[in-house]
Amino acid sequence: MSASSARAVRSRVFVSGTATIPESAFDALDLEVRRTVHDRRAGTDAVPGTGRTQEESIDGLDSVAFDRTFRAGIGDVWAAVTESDRLARWIGEWTGDPSTGSVDFRMLYEGDEHQAEVLTIQECQAPRRLVLISRVPGEEVVWHMTLTLVEHEGATTLTFTQSVGDDPAMAGGVGPGWDYYLDRLVAAETGGDPASVDFGDYHPVHTQHYLDMFS
Repeated sequence: MSASSARAVRSRVFVSGTATIPESAFDALDLEVRRTVHDRRAGTDAVPGTGRTQEESIDGLDSVAFDRTFRAGIGDVWAAVTESDRLARWIGEWTGDPSTGSVDFRMLYEGDEHQAEVLTIQECQAPRRLVLISRVPGEEVVWHMTLTLVEHEGATTLTFTQSVGDDPAMAGGVGPGWDYYLDRLVAAETGGDPASVDFGDYHPVHTQHYLDMFS
């Protein structure tokens, strides 16, 4: 698969782990995620897709949204999704100066040949809202992403939204890919091992689920 075709879906070519998130990661630590659609403890072999269609499209493009709710303050969750060292534990790292309006971001778990992308910061209202545009130099695909955080009674809900491009078929990769990475975030922030999250539980198992959402 070429770099351009791999980037045609947000999941690209993810490298997965080999085990499930440990039970203690959900029950014994202060930063706990509660997924409304799926609880891994239910005993199912595969993780159901948690994404939903976004009521308002991003720049006219079809979009998919994901929610994760943490038992943590909004500042801590914001740090988990914006600070480079925290991001590196579950997805990637950025370099550069955000005050310039953009940073270089590289996914760390998709192979050594993965090319860095440029994240343009369209809006930043720390610690509540971050709007980004992602593009890879020399490639045409552009991704629109929004992170929204809301704190209520000691819990913070992260809503992550991403466009699926001008081709709804891209949802078949975007959906499972972000379920996978957001569950790696869950593992990282609950004391678990992100490598224990198995990409095989997400893709291609739930590709059709996301394709159907935009058919």
